[in-house]
Amino acid sequence: MGESQNIEYKESWRDEYLKWICGFANAQGGIIYIGIDNSGNVVGLKNAKKLMEDIPNKIQSMLGIIADVNILTKDGLDYIEINIKPSSYPVNYHGEYHYRSGSTKQQLTGIALSEFIMRKTGVRWEDVVVEDISVDDLDEESFKIFRREALKSKRMTQEDLNISNEELLKKLHLISYGKLKRSAVLLFYHDPSIVQIGSHVQIGKFGEKADLQYQDALEESLICIADKVINLIYLKYLKAKITYENDRRVETYPFARDAVREAVYNAIAHNCYMFGSPIQIRIEENAMIISNQCILPEGWTVDTLMQAHESKPYNPEIANVFYRAGYIERWGRGIEKICDACMELGADLPVYELHGNGLRVHFKALETALIEESKTLKRQNDVLDDVLANRIIDSLLIEPTITQITLSEKLNISYRTLQRKIDELKRSGRIERIGGKRYGYWKVQK
Repeated sequence: MGESQNIEYKESWRDEYLKWICGFANAQGGIIYIGIDNSGNVVGLKNAKKLMEDIPNKIQSMLGIIADVNILTKDGLDYIEINIKPSSYPVNYHGEYHYRSGSTKQQLTGIALSEFIMRKTGVRWEDVVVEDISVDDLDEESFKIFRREALKSKRMTQEDLNISNEELLKKLHLISYGKLKRSAVLLFYHDPSIVQIGSHVQIGKFGEKADLQYQDALEESLICIADKVINLIYLKYLKAKITYENDRRVETYPFARDAVREAVYNAIAHNCYMFGSPIQIRIEENAMIISNQCILPEGWTVDTLMQAHESKPYNPEIANVFYRAGYIERWGRGIEKICDACMELGADLPVYELHGNGLRVHFKALETALIEESKTLKRQNDVLDDVLANRIIDSLLIEPTITQITLSEKLNISYRTLQRKIDELKRSGRIERIGGKRYGYWKVQK
């Protein structure tokens, strides 16, 4: 019997064949024979008994399903039969969704993936309810930030917000049949990775080529991330060029803040968290690249994004919360605002790229805002000390209550080195400790 929609032959086992098992589970099920060539001839397996233990464990741990694995013998040769039943829910392999079609395996992306998820579950991935997290488990600080920003944006009234957290989530359509949706957990739970690994934002400062100089991973609720990510980028990762106009100090950053803010918030609000890939912000001397996973509406391209278009968010509930908090627009004007901010700064317009489900926006730095390297000769240690001092101060501005132990880990330096530098900064009057060790905070002097 030859290969068909429900039968696949493999001469030996490779872990990549878990993709084929994933494809059968997502389709009508099927059988994979290990130890048979493409012509259907049994060639046998030397390690059949070991594979009988390894394969079921890998299927369960990597795919979350159970398949019948049997050892068979023909003409004295052992081979293995893996019988996969169709799954009632979507099965993924390392965030990839494979599907058996005819005698081939296909990786689902874009609209095909969205339709497949909807067909299997009846809802988007973000709309599936979570069984083991309740409203009481959510992060109170995230609710405080949302209420503050929603009131400030005037997109919700004080009356709208003076309700319990549960009532607020119902108003925001984040509860279904008395249970939290995954989108609610992503927005308001202190560790969204509980529903999907990779549900966070990564920021990295790069030098030449792949030289990663330092980085941050914001692994909090999406609301908390939104509250601090822009300040973190501009305080820690970018330098403003200082000029004076009629004795007035003017700071010019190489990237338009309003444009970056809009792009980052769009990436967070419209990200497809089902893929389990973090939102990445790569900052170089002359460029900033913001990337996220997305499923664009049918027929849309990057050209559609750059033109006037209607708003069709992939995550309506998450987008609605970000709109209420004043983080994004509702009329498809986000990219228009990004372009306006770039033009106002005098910088080039951003460039959008779509690779599979990965959407990237490239910002080119404003050349006149780049700071030239000083020609004054300085000792290497002095330069490093200045960089370390600035990194410490930037961190204290972002998180004044941070402990020295946590700060040393965050900056990847020894605790003793940090203490020495903290003492120098206090003696110079650049920072001051207010209160005791337990309840105090750091004050950075202007």
